[in-house]
Amino acid sequence: MPTSLHKILSDIEYPDCDGLPMAESDAARDYLIYGTEALKLHFQHRSDVYVSGNLFIYYEQGSPKAVVAPDVFVVFGVEDKQRLSYKVWEENNKLPSFILEITSKSTRSEDQGTKKGLYAYLGIQEYFQYDPTADYLKPSLQGLRLLDGNYFPILPQADGSSLVLFSEVLGLELRRLQDGSFRFYCPETGERLGSLMEIEESRQAEREKSQKMAERLRQLGVNPEDL
Repeated sequence: MPTSLHKILSDIEYPDCDGLPMAESDAARDYLIYGTEALKLHFQHRSDVYVSGNLFIYYEQGSPKAVVAPDVFVVFGVEDKQRLSYKVWEENNKLPSFILEITSKSTRSEDQGTKKGLYAYLGIQEYFQYDPTADYLKPSLQGLRLLDGNYFPILPQADGSSLVLFSEVLGLELRRLQDGSFRFYCPETGERLGSLMEIEESRQAEREKSQKMAERLRQLGVNPEDL
């Protein structure tokens, strides 16, 4: 690359934010947080997997307008580290393999139109959408897989009253449960992936259960430490 062109490209600014507040419903924000936290925890032992959400992805060097900010995304083959934005040309041209958008009234058209076309063009292998209110997507959880440059629906698996879609990229199930909520599951163990808050709440519940059991044993004259 000629020095002058290199300098021009290096002088271009790529903003880390658009200066606008994130205007999301409570449900959309909660699922954005859940998705990023649950996947971060799931891949925490892999240093070559980057999980993030609502972060600017710049996909064309020299063009700050060539940017998109998926709600949740996963990139394989890059360093797991903090970033202010994700510039594809600085990451060995690695793009996300998995994207999840939390769809709402204000984002439905873009999620199913502009972003769908862009993600297919970029070669995003899997694109999922979830509508927490079930008002804008029927069914409220949908998945697409890229084949020969085009997206095709991921067929749901039968699992009682739950809607289950399998992500080949993640090796995980995305489930819309009977109450309409959404969670990731490990198909091998059936274990549900939790957020940081959910895991801490589960641990606290176990501690309280153990404390009550120990107190009950003491009332019966048994020292819990002797068991």
